[in-house]
Amino acid sequence: MLTVGVLTTAEAVEIDVRPARLGSRAIALMFDILMQAIVFGFLTAVYLIGLDLLPESYSDLLRPDTAYLIGIALVAVGYPTTIETLTNGRSVGKRIMGLRVIREDGGPVRARHAFTRALIGLAVEWPGLLLPLITWAGSLATMIASERGRRLGDLAAGTLVVHERRPVPWNLVPGMPAGLAPWAADADLSAVDDDLAEAIRQFTARSFNFAEPYRSVLGQALHAEVKAKVTPPPPPGTPPWLFLVAVLAERRRRSAAQLAATRAVTQRVLPGFGQLPAGTRQ
Repeated sequence: MLTVGVLTTAEAVEIDVRPARLGSRAIALMFDILMQAIVFGFLTAVYLIGLDLLPESYSDLLRPDTAYLIGIALVAVGYPTTIETLTNGRSVGKRIMGLRVIREDGGPVRARHAFTRALIGLAVEWPGLLLPLITWAGSLATMIASERGRRLGDLAAGTLVVHERRPVPWNLVPGMPAGLAPWAADADLSAVDDDLAEAIRQFTARSFNFAEPYRSVLGQALHAEVKAKVTPPPPPGTPPWLFLVAVLAERRRRSAAQLAATRAVTQRVLPGFGQLPAGTRQ
């Protein structure tokens, strides 16, 4: 089941988002941990090479315990902060899983947001230097209880993780009947809400699978309900099924126009949101 939320941007534009839950975020974290291990290995190699190259008198500057703490800070805090800042919230693991970190208002994360997330992660989440077992349990409980799947780092930074690519189920969507487009363009459809529009879509897409007399009874009831909410009425002699199809098609056309305007604003405030990486095939 898809859970979709709505964010309102600073420009008062609503953006539909699908918050990422524990499963997808855990898989993304595994990829990120792998990348961090690679980075830590690289830093270890640099440390060992530097230890061999420096004169013995400078060896105290590269004590193993000090180098280890510096490496942990760079890998656990510096690396995710840099990556999420430079990629607008898409670390390697999140990019693979089609996830992205955004602000609560829908805007891109900045360095301060990424740093806060990484710092909380280091201290209480992963690896969790403070009471690991207890803080891990608390972090998991927070994510599960949150309506948007937010972890402690998200709550502290004012961010959330969302899916960039939303799966959409395939359904037959009838087009505008010939001759009804001029009437539909001027019709007032404001009283046709989302639930009624979904009922129209389900009926028009599946009506031929219904047996009589159930198809006629359901169609007449739906026709009467929609006709009472649409002004002006359709041209005389319009079949009920074509009337319903015309209402649905016109409503879809208006939604598409509004969506295009919303996407234009979204690209200004959140560049690249919802787009596949270059070279990726759907």
